[in-house]
Amino acid sequence: MNLYVGNLNYGARDNDLKALFEEIGEVSSAKVIMDRVSGRSKGFGFVEMPNEDEARKAIENLNGYSLQNREITVSEAKPRPEGGDNRRY
Repeated sequence: MNLYVGNLNYGARDNDLKALFEEIGEVSSAKVIMDRVSGRSKGFGFVEMPNEDEARKAIENLNGYSLQNREITVSEAKPRPEGGDNRRY
């Protein structure tokens, strides 16, 4: 299951997310989304957990959890709309 993690501290990195979610269960991947231009965190990321029960437990236990002095939000990631977005870079 792919999880959305929001309200991340701008200093949080992939390994911080991975370590936190591994306390709940197996993590396939953890990625903080970075701005292409500035190279700074956008304040959110995604965690992939192969076991759905563990992923649901992560949502229950980590939504509202304080990570690096920020109360994070954790929910099931929503798929991108068909066709992607129309932003130009």
